[in-house]
Amino acid sequence: MMYSEVQKNKHNHMQHMQDFKNRFIIAIILTIPILLISPMIWNWFGFSLDFPFRKSVIFILGSIIYFYGGKPFLKESINEVKRKAPGMMTLISMAITVAYVYSTYSLFVEGAKEFFWELATLIDIMLIGHYIEAKSVMGAANALESIVKLIPKKAHKLQGSEVIETDVQNLKPNDLIIVKPGEKIPSDGIVKDGESLVDESFLSGESKPLQKIKGAKVFLGSTNLDGVLKIEVLKEGNKSYLYQVIALVKEAQKSRSKTQNLANRAAKWLFYGAVFASLLTFIYWINILNASEAILMSVTVLIIACPHALGLAVPLVVAISTTKAAKNGILIRNKEAFENLRDVDVICFDKTGTLTEGKLFVDKIVGENIDEILKYAYSIESFSEHSIAKAIVNEAKKRDILRLIAKDFKIFPGIGAKGEVEGKDIYIGNEKILKKLNLHIPANFKEYE
Repeated sequence: MMYSEVQKNKHNHMQHMQDFKNRFIIAIILTIPILLISPMIWNWFGFSLDFPFRKSVIFILGSIIYFYGGKPFLKESINEVKRKAPGMMTLISMAITVAYVYSTYSLFVEGAKEFFWELATLIDIMLIGHYIEAKSVMGAANALESIVKLIPKKAHKLQGSEVIETDVQNLKPNDLIIVKPGEKIPSDGIVKDGESLVDESFLSGESKPLQKIKGAKVFLGSTNLDGVLKIEVLKEGNKSYLYQVIALVKEAQKSRSKTQNLANRAAKWLFYGAVFASLLTFIYWINILNASEAILMSVTVLIIACPHALGLAVPLVVAISTTKAAKNGILIRNKEAFENLRDVDVICFDKTGTLTEGKLFVDKIVGENIDEILKYAYSIESFSEHSIAKAIVNEAKKRDILRLIAKDFKIFPGIGAKGEVEGKDIYIGNEKILKKLNLHIPANFKEYE
């Protein structure tokens, strides 16, 4: 259910983003002829493209841009007005509406100036800005989807002496489940039987798998690596630790930073200020100029009052920075807290004294014949999905070591593995495998114990 919900949200985000993109493409195509047939542009650049029905053409093009390109802003401004909280969208809508209405009026009144070019460029800028913002929000949606993908859909439930396959959402507290090697753990729980290494790096960021024995806690979404575990379910799926993380990410997507709230408040007062200043401008100039010129002065104030940068900069910066963080594995719980990072002087990392890339690698090989040691280790570990095994395999490939054929591969959960290579029994693992074979760590290896 959670996966379908996230997929639906992602689909909505994609539609939202595509809608802005389509509107921008059409608006920018129509903007080019509007610029070429605008008298004010002629005056600035010293050319003219006048022709019969020019006014009709520019009116039609301007109307398409206003009603099609400006629709998202007009629609949202209505919602802001209904909430009695005019903000950025109201300010944008006021500017484009005044530009459109006055430009239409100017087509029939001699001496009035057209603002169709200003209408078109303002809508273009706002559309591309909101498209980039929507695209950035998609990054956070993708990060959320990647977390949700950790949730397995099926679980092996113990029912009497039988093991049945069931949907994860049907699991209840106290149910017993079996998790095989390579499978994801389908619920938070406690190990009742078995021993295995479990990869919890998605939760802790710690690359090294943790050994889980009877009584140990395990978490939904972590990966069982090498042993079979019998687990007692502690919580229903939607109350698990992973779902809490998902809820935090969704909360972060909805939260707003101080700067965003400040920009909205500024837009609100700028809206009231622009309307008031426009009225004062008209009252002042009506006594000096004719009505048409006084209206032009008043309209100019309303149009230039729309802050292009304020409407774009804040949401873009917040969206892009949040997305960059998500792509680097940092989930922002609260945008306001994220914004306050600029004042931080010292960061303390609770990471067992180290910061890692999340991948294990071979740092040092100790022994008399390093290539031979690596060759045997590579031949055995190539069968394993263990993160340490993968590090050994990667090192062998880097050194172009030849992999030998291994037979009778067997895993010892939480300890290591064995196999037969060139007629020899090869064991690989931690110190517990030495105890299993009744062997001791050689004196010259004690420093690595």
